[in-house]
Amino acid sequence: QVQLVESGGGLVQAGGSLRLSCAASGRTFSSYAMGWFRQTPGKEREFVAVISRSGGSTYYADSVKGRFTISRDNAKNTVYLQMDSLKAEDTAVYYCAARRTGFPSSYYTAMKDYDSWGQGTQVTVSS
Repeated sequence: QVQLVESGGGLVQAGGSLRLSCAASGRTFSSYAMGWFRQTPGKEREFVAVISRSGGSTYYADSVKGRFTISRDNAKNTVYLQMDSLKAEDTAVYYCAARRTGFPSSYYTAMKDYDSWGQGTQVTVSS
């Protein structure tokens, strides 16, 4: 399994931007599809965005489509989530997740599909 560490969370005003990073350990980062999920107290963790191991395929939840952008740098073992036009309802703990796959273009949107998780980073959007 790969070890994941998120960073970049914080407090931002509505309409602002943040960029989250997720650094992965190991030399096989390019073998993993990478996803971002988020969770608020009392709610289930929900899918936000995913990028295939090749970086050629991405998919977003409807709630963030057009505002968030997922990307990856396989040379740096890092996946990013650029969050623009933030809304109060984006407030949550954001988690990155990794799924080892043999398919360069595959991506996954269910929690059960992922093998490894980070510890999470808090994002708070004030209205």
